[in-house]
Amino acid sequence: MTAVPTEPGLLSRVSNRAQAAFTYVGGITDLAVQTIQQLRRGKIEQPLLTAQFDQIGVRSISIVVITSAFIGMVLALQTAYALEDFGGKLFVGTIVSLSLVRELAPVLMSLMVGGRVGAGMTAEIGTMKVTEQIDALRALATNPVRKLVVPRVVASTLMFPILTVVSIALGILGGLLIAVANLHLSANYYLRSVIETVKYNDLASGICKTFFFGFAIALVACYNGLRTSGGADGVGRSTTQTVVTGAITVLIMDFFLTKLFLLLF
Repeated sequence: MTAVPTEPGLLSRVSNRAQAAFTYVGGITDLAVQTIQQLRRGKIEQPLLTAQFDQIGVRSISIVVITSAFIGMVLALQTAYALEDFGGKLFVGTIVSLSLVRELAPVLMSLMVGGRVGAGMTAEIGTMKVTEQIDALRALATNPVRKLVVPRVVASTLMFPILTVVSIALGILGGLLIAVANLHLSANYYLRSVIETVKYNDLASGICKTFFFGFAIALVACYNGLRTSGGADGVGRSTTQTVVTGAITVLIMDFFLTKLFLLLF
């Protein structure tokens, strides 16, 4: 008589999930250390870095333009509607600019661009892993971290703040369009309220976050790509995991970075 296998208990499942989570975080941390070590050993190959700047920055402009402009327009409409009884039209520039600079532009830009860029990185490196191209790099005495990970991490860390500045500007312009066309405010009044409201501390807080977001998303994407196994199915699973993990990482980091920058600035 064959014994029926028993399902693991709740505590065992929780313990296994926790162990897997700690192992995952430990692997990403180890990859971060290796990346920093490789950065300290010398210059990065310029063609590799330029290709990543193009892939991460230039090719993400369309997503940033569409997302930021419409977020600014929706925010202006909602502000005017919600505060209509209290003269909310007069505060549209203030609310739109502060919301975009401190939170919406950095976080939404990182989520949108991070999903696109992270999925691409994982799919590319994961395909190289399952087709044994990474093993071939090692056989040629080439460090995969230096060749594949470092250019992506550096480009992502540097391009996210630039895309955030573009996102903030377009969001404010989207709010300006609604303020002038729908709310019948003058462009001069709207822009003056934006300039008077947004301070250096607000810009520094919003933009500095994205250095960390870009670094984290690139590390997660590269790590998932390097540990891919199981052929095409494995590449798909790793890509999905990157999008989900990257989004969760951005949201969690945003909370702690916001608290930190409120103390610093």
